[in-house]
Amino acid sequence: MYASYFGLKQEPFSIAPDPRLLFMSEQHREALAHLLYGVQGGGGFVLLTGEIGTGKTTVCRSFLEQVPANVNLAYIFNPKLTVLELLDTVCHEFGVTVPARERAASVKDYLDPLNAFLLQAHAEGRNNVLVIDEAQNLAPEVLEQLRLLTNLETSERKLLQIILIGQPELRTMIAQPQLEQLAQRVIARYHLKALGEAETAQYVRHRLEASGLQRPMPFGRSALRRVHAVAGGVPRRINLLCDRALLGAYAGGQSEVSKAVIERAAAEVFPRVARPVPAWQRTVLASGLGLAAGAGLLAAATQVVPTLATPPALPVQAAPADVPQPAAPLLVAAAPDPTPPAPPVAAPPTLLRDEDAAWRELAQAWALQPGSGAACDALEKEQVFCFSKNLSLATIRQLARPGIVTLDVGSGQPSYAILSALTDQTATLRAAGTEQTVTLAALAQRWQGDFGTLWRAPQGYRGERAGDAGGGPATHWVATRLAALRGAPPPRAQPAFDTAFKSQVRAFQLAQGLPADGLPGPLTYMQLNRASGVDEPRLRTD
Repeated sequence: MYASYFGLKQEPFSIAPDPRLLFMSEQHREALAHLLYGVQGGGGFVLLTGEIGTGKTTVCRSFLEQVPANVNLAYIFNPKLTVLELLDTVCHEFGVTVPARERAASVKDYLDPLNAFLLQAHAEGRNNVLVIDEAQNLAPEVLEQLRLLTNLETSERKLLQIILIGQPELRTMIAQPQLEQLAQRVIARYHLKALGEAETAQYVRHRLEASGLQRPMPFGRSALRRVHAVAGGVPRRINLLCDRALLGAYAGGQSEVSKAVIERAAAEVFPRVARPVPAWQRTVLASGLGLAAGAGLLAAATQVVPTLATPPALPVQAAPADVPQPAAPLLVAAAPDPTPPAPPVAAPPTLLRDEDAAWRELAQAWALQPGSGAACDALEKEQVFCFSKNLSLATIRQLARPGIVTLDVGSGQPSYAILSALTDQTATLRAAGTEQTVTLAALAQRWQGDFGTLWRAPQGYRGERAGDAGGGPATHWVATRLAALRGAPPPRAQPAFDTAFKSQVRAFQLAQGLPADGLPGPLTYMQLNRASGVDEPRLRTD
């Protein structure tokens, strides 16, 4: 209802899982890493716990999407079962046939074929993983039977890995004295906490930008602080609150969500908060925002923020002789209030008309000086490559590196500037020795998402993707970086570009908010460099 009003392509705070809106905080990435470790852990239990709505299901879905092909996976989402029902469900999920018997089935009737299946899978080099969601609902005798399942083993390793996902009481259950033997078999555990105040702000901004936001954030800093306080940093509660708050701002014809709107929204979605039912919702539902009101809101939507207009016939700054002639001034702020007297206004910034000049200016941030000829060709000799793609602001924030924005593409005479800083409300552009900070609304009027940046490639890289021709220096470099990030030893030999390798790459891509195809390209190399601490220029975000 409110998406188009705020310049969004879709409603950003639906509680339905949408991989396009996936936000992985640092702790969500760590939780995912624990589950992926469990796939290769060689037996025992892995525990993932967290309060309702903290993102356990999100992490679990991410995990299930990238389980390696050599893993047999059984997933149980309703664990309110007896011991026999559990064994029957495990066999069914693994595709194990249990012979029919005239008498009532016993535990042994299920264990024998299950053990045979696990041994056969082990002989074929396959791992077996059992995932149980909502595991706090498991009865103590069922937990004990799960422990006994981990006794199935060869002389080399356990045959079954069990991952338990549940609410905090699961930890309390396993800590009971009668389950001490099970607790001793937990090889990894992680507890998801609520988001902090800064993470809450990042979460809200990410979902808005992933939904197409190209104008200033409708939530100011004070509003975001209130969202965090009311929702407690729990993602599901944040979604409910922000969705209703945007609806309230839309109904009231407001371009920004105020603290008062948040309070009214909280009274609606969290009834235990003693607040009256908001009048704006009754108005929306009763009148459907009649034709006249809709026209008024549409008019308001076009004036969400003041834009910075380009004045005609402003003088063009002179550029040095060796720099191509810059374009006309980008955007000029409206005149300030005359009281008190305004400070002197700097000369209006300029834009570059030549793309190669923009790459040369960006190279200066890398302390590089391309020689004669095309800048990108010269930079490749330094193992630094040019990369251009249409990206969203959310992805650009994730990359956190300066880059070239291409403006006025539709005019047939594009111009270029360096994006050097990006905040919730503004962007700072630099070109030909000038710099200006503009609103995101003003930027959106002339920018359609075309973005270029530089990235440093590993030694031996020749422009191929990791895995081309069955492996090579790029594949080895990626495998080494991924191992270091997991705290694992580097590969001893040239790694194969196999399913396991692609699964590791895909996990990293997903955690970094990148397209997760398991095939490393420039964006993956950029984020590997960043995660590994490689010294590269950073986009200012303060």
